[in-house]
Amino acid sequence: MAAGGLRVRSAFRKGLFTDKVAIVTGGGTGIGKAIAQELLYLGCKVMIASRSEEKVRTAAEEMSSLIPTDSPAQVKALQCNIRKEEDVKNLFSTTIGEFGKLDFLVNNAGGQFPSPAAQISLKGWNAVVDTNLNGTFLCCREAYHSWMAENGGVIVNIIADMWKGFPMMSHTGAARAAVDNLTKSLALEWAANGIRINSVAPGSSIYSDTAARNYSATENVFLREVPNIPAKRLGKPEEVSTAVCFLLSPSSAFITGETVKVDGGQSLYRNQFEIPDHNKQPAYDWEKLIEEEESDGNPKSKL
Repeated sequence: MAAGGLRVRSAFRKGLFTDKVAIVTGGGTGIGKAIAQELLYLGCKVMIASRSEEKVRTAAEEMSSLIPTDSPAQVKALQCNIRKEEDVKNLFSTTIGEFGKLDFLVNNAGGQFPSPAAQISLKGWNAVVDTNLNGTFLCCREAYHSWMAENGGVIVNIIADMWKGFPMMSHTGAARAAVDNLTKSLALEWAANGIRINSVAPGSSIYSDTAARNYSATENVFLREVPNIPAKRLGKPEEVSTAVCFLLSPSSAFITGETVKVDGGQSLYRNQFEIPDHNKQPAYDWEKLIEEEESDGNPKSKL
């Protein structure tokens, strides 16, 4: 590892995660990369995984070159499609073989595309649910069987701001809501194994170049959301990574089965989805129904 310095200034003390080992799925870009960088700054050994081998290896090489020579941190990369059970099994066996154990799992990998629900094909629906829900489940289950059932550990699932529904993203809204519930279920089932599991829900207002590229957007598209955010600004990936590191740390030892929202209060405020004026949902009106019945020559009792 070359001398240098990760461009991170964590809120937590250096060395907090020395001798800890983490897997971060989707760790080569965006929020996942920020999480990996902060873990490295804190002395953790990190395996980053992604479906794109080129992206994840490039990211690992970049991060590795910036780790100071006196740091215990290490970063490795592995291609993994979390939809595929064999890929997931290989990710965990390789990580444990490389680093000797597994303390943390961050399920960050996911994917979706904007579309009205009526236009989503079954193939598109299944692809999103398979990645965001089934892939997360496979990783949690493999973490349990490969190490954490006997040794304990901490899992953090990255979900989304879907608390008021997720119009134009109904597939991922459904999948992420399921992961929120899965988090609660596993927190209870695995408590006796010494496993804590929580979720972090970034708002749709977390801006990164990766997010903009994924949705063919510009920063201006994200900036349109600012009026809907009580904080009156966009969020940053490092604000998500800090929440994740808190939930991985001993400071959250009494927190499990919870979801931390990192959205500047947006989930409490306005929904950016605009519903046009219409008259397609008439009121249930007794007097009107009686009038209609009488006009049909079929009067009913007027209690």
